[in-house]
Amino acid sequence: MSYRFLLDENIPRKIYRILRERGHYVEYVPQGVDDETVIDIAKNKNLVLITRDSDFADEIRYPPHSHPGIIVLRVHPTLPRLLAEKLIEALDIVKNIDKKLIIIYNNKVEVIG
Repeated sequence: MSYRFLLDENIPRKIYRILRERGHYVEYVPQGVDDETVIDIAKNKNLVLITRDSDFADEIRYPPHSHPGIIVLRVHPTLPRLLAEKLIEALDIVKNIDKKLIIIYNNKVEVIG
């Protein structure tokens, strides 16, 4: 299954390339855009946001089903290779990411919504 992603400015280019190679549509957030504008872009373009910004893991501020989907990478260390590996593993495990909040850790994936 292919998805449409919006990558926050804190996501390495390696992830952009890997997602494109796997057949996904991918855009980057413009530099310096605030969180509210980021989520508005995701909503307006129907893109699942991928970010390392833990503010987006706030279920009260960004409740599931109020956006196309948010994936928060809480992987450490934040090496591009490790981030990409954990993201791809999660996408292979979680079959439906639409309108969900997904938090990816080193050793688990939390799906909310």
